[in-house]
Amino acid sequence: MRLRFVPVGLALLTALGAVAATTNELSDAEIQGRQLAQQLYYQPPATNFIQTGTLKIRDGKGVRTEMPVQFQMVVTEMNWLSNYQTTDTNHPVKLVIVHSGGQPNSYRLFESGGQMDLGGARAMIPFAGSDFWLADFGLEFFHWPQQKVLKKEVKRSRGCTVLESTNPNSSTNSYSRVVSWIDSENGGIVLAWAYDTNNKLFKEFYPKDFKKVNGQWQVGEMEIDNDRTGSRTRLEFDLKPGP
Repeated sequence: MRLRFVPVGLALLTALGAVAATTNELSDAEIQGRQLAQQLYYQPPATNFIQTGTLKIRDGKGVRTEMPVQFQMVVTEMNWLSNYQTTDTNHPVKLVIVHSGGQPNSYRLFESGGQMDLGGARAMIPFAGSDFWLADFGLEFFHWPQQKVLKKEVKRSRGCTVLESTNPNSSTNSYSRVVSWIDSENGGIVLAWAYDTNNKLFKEFYPKDFKKVNGQWQVGEMEIDNDRTGSRTRLEFDLKPGP
């Protein structure tokens, strides 16, 4: 949810040094891609915060469903947690994503009275019947080992770095690669396209309505279109503009 880059600091510099021996065989575009992806998943949010909103789903037949949701960010000394929860008692779902810098994300899903601990490809399942996968919320594709900067270009009136993330363990029901347009000024995702194993467009992701809340740039709306099913999901947050 946080959009602005902050200084990466000693942790990232140490990590880059640890992989220096392996970058000799990479092209400049691959080295730049790996460094950019590490910047994106290494930076924790500055503060804790809570947002409420609405998950709006339109399935492939045009049937619409809405459910209230709550998003909470919790920052600790060791990691940070992203909590997504539906607040409708008819369909209670809670997702807790634990981010630990250079470590893989861990996903804990509470649904139908049960609990599942997931990670990696197993997190590519829908959240509350929506087009958002658990892995989408965790930006899992930035953790894939194959990252490459393709070019610089303007997208949606923003100067962007185009990053291609390739999944080394893709399957029929997962993404094979994701192309992201990263805002060169604030580090936010302007647009992302996910492709399937046949290199066909699978999903399109559009963050919208950026606002400054308590000094932090946050996304007011996220939309994801599923080209495979014809469905669409919007996650709209109730942001209150800050100073």
